[in-house]
Amino acid sequence: MKLDPTSLRYMSADEFRVLTAIEVGSRNHDIVPETLIAELSRLRGGGINKYISDLIKRKLIASESNSKYVGYKLIYSGYDHLALKTLSRRGSVVSVGNQIGVGKESDIFVIAGEDEQQAVLKLHRLGRQSFRNVKQKRDYFRPNQSPSWMYMSRLSAMKEFAFMKVLHEHGFPVPTPIDQNRHCVVMELIDAFPLRQIDHIAEPGRLYSELMDLIVRLAKHGLIHGDFNEFNILVRENGSPVLIDFPQMVSTSHLNAEFYFNRDVDCIRTFFKRRFAYESVLYPKFALNGDKEFDLDVKAAASGFSRKDQANLDKLMQEQELHRDDEDPSDEEIVYSDSDNESDSDDDQDEAEESD
Repeated sequence: MKLDPTSLRYMSADEFRVLTAIEVGSRNHDIVPETLIAELSRLRGGGINKYISDLIKRKLIASESNSKYVGYKLIYSGYDHLALKTLSRRGSVVSVGNQIGVGKESDIFVIAGEDEQQAVLKLHRLGRQSFRNVKQKRDYFRPNQSPSWMYMSRLSAMKEFAFMKVLHEHGFPVPTPIDQNRHCVVMELIDAFPLRQIDHIAEPGRLYSELMDLIVRLAKHGLIHGDFNEFNILVRENGSPVLIDFPQMVSTSHLNAEFYFNRDVDCIRTFFKRRFAYESVLYPKFALNGDKEFDLDVKAAASGFSRKDQANLDKLMQEQELHRDDEDPSDEEIVYSDSDNESDSDDDQDEAEESD
């Protein structure tokens, strides 16, 4: 999905009011009626029709109808604009550069912040490809209620940022987390290459050992990556690994923790045997009662990604597993050389009111 932030500079405060009102109204409506948009945006007069028409032309919202009324719904491009507006206000994103990655559930861009340092902007886009059949099979939405993929994308981004933050604080080799809003995560740009792009390593046994040690170290801190493979491991020029992509991370107390741990181990063993013709008889085994040094899963929950959020996301991730074998295993194609669903929208509404 193309990210086009150029219209941000031309959008008025009132247009953002309308866009935010549609986002807020979407919490309880599949399509938001115009009367509710007018009420939530607090715009006076009859100009709201023009703002809605302009937002449709810019492809930030879509018009739909049901048996009762014609209404409007936010689409991903509009969600992008709301997130970028907030990140821009914070100084985390002041310019957007080239797209350096695209996957089934995310888009990756190079950006710059107010410090003029390059960074990475990751936009979570659940529901785009590998999740397209989930609605037909899951049972955790009310009858006739459409799933909010944007809400789930936001949960995914919140989780990634929360876990990246606690891992970084405890010295794990992960990108430095910078900021997060809605479905967007801003993080350090790593000068490294994905392991999947590397055809030769001078000492494959050394890297293999480092990666297995990293899996064990995560477990000793109460965490399992859940998608520990060549697509989510970067290798610096000096040979040291960097771990990325954390939405599928689970606690060692998870019901299926042993399965996820063993799958992470098997992914590395299989890849090294296939790519580097390296095979070792030494590999870690899951031990629930092993020496546990920290409970980073608890710390991540305390940082704003609640157990309720995790439960909602877990249900979606379980459905992803059903389609895992039928999909391309890569999530990102990368080339390198907030706690409740209301907070972000409320912040934007407060900002709009201050502009009055």
